[in-house]
Amino acid sequence: MKKRGTGLGCTWYGTGYGNGFPDVSSAFVEIHDDGTAAVLTGAVDVGQGSSTVFAQIAAEELGLRPEDILVCSGDTDVTPDSGTTAATRQTYNTGNAVLKAVRQAKLRLQEFGARKFSCPSPEGIELKDGMIGVRGDPSRSMPLSELAWEARLLHGERFISASSFTAQTTAVNLENGQGAPYWPYAFGCQAAEVEVDTDTGTVRVLKIAAAHDLGRAVNLTQVEGQIAGGVAQGVGYALLEEVELAEGRIKNPAFARYLIPTALDVPEIESMIVEEPEDTGPYGAKGLGEPAMLPTIAAIINAIDAAVGVRITSLPATPEKILAALAEKQRGGSGG
Repeated sequence: MKKRGTGLGCTWYGTGYGNGFPDVSSAFVEIHDDGTAAVLTGAVDVGQGSSTVFAQIAAEELGLRPEDILVCSGDTDVTPDSGTTAATRQTYNTGNAVLKAVRQAKLRLQEFGARKFSCPSPEGIELKDGMIGVRGDPSRSMPLSELAWEARLLHGERFISASSFTAQTTAVNLENGQGAPYWPYAFGCQAAEVEVDTDTGTVRVLKIAAAHDLGRAVNLTQVEGQIAGGVAQGVGYALLEEVELAEGRIKNPAFARYLIPTALDVPEIESMIVEEPEDTGPYGAKGLGEPAMLPTIAAIINAIDAAVGVRITSLPATPEKILAALAEKQRGGSGG
């Protein structure tokens, strides 16, 4: 017999290294005389899309297209240290470092532009759509590439900057429990609908509805991809993945026996993106890496309980564990 149930899982997750440990990222920026710019950072993009985010941040600030920004990352010969690609920290930490560095270079560019256009203040110089000029006066503008070329060739001006950002955390006081060990925090909630076969113990996840607060979405498509990837990993964690050890040796080191979800195991995913801008984040952004998978496990386990009335207390929730719990329940035990 197949029975269905729904369950809820919630998470709050402190991003970054935490507990007052210095969480520092750095970036170099140069605006070239062809109107493009380069961002150099040690942040390694392992598929989550951080290089795209850095390009978008720089492009937004300079009034350029993301494709006008060259991001060089993870090259220890030329890039500054930006910390590990872990702890859901790169968008927030290194994104802030990139934004600070870009703004420094931009200010020097605006100062040159103010002299060029006889504008009384650098704040009156606007960068938009590849152009630079006096804000509100299109007649006093020119392509950024022309101005940057002129600045270098005729005046020796180079628009290069470097900056660092440190997350503002403090260690927890062990006497009173006070402190700010992480910053910022990510929040999420997911609901799972599952179908449990009481004859075989197999579980099929039908749908996951995932709501996540990420500050502000820098790249909406990547946000949806992060949620989908997190859900897929959560399904594997909840139902399939288990490292088998015997006398210190891994018994299932290959995918023939270590099971991970395939495309057929990924359920329908409904993403609900909550944008509550974080004042300290780049354009209000926080991170959405690990938080996307954390509620999935609890939601699935709670949904199994709702479907067949047994509580699985060790992962993964294999068919063998579910059948054993159902048998225990029939004998009058508590299950689990």
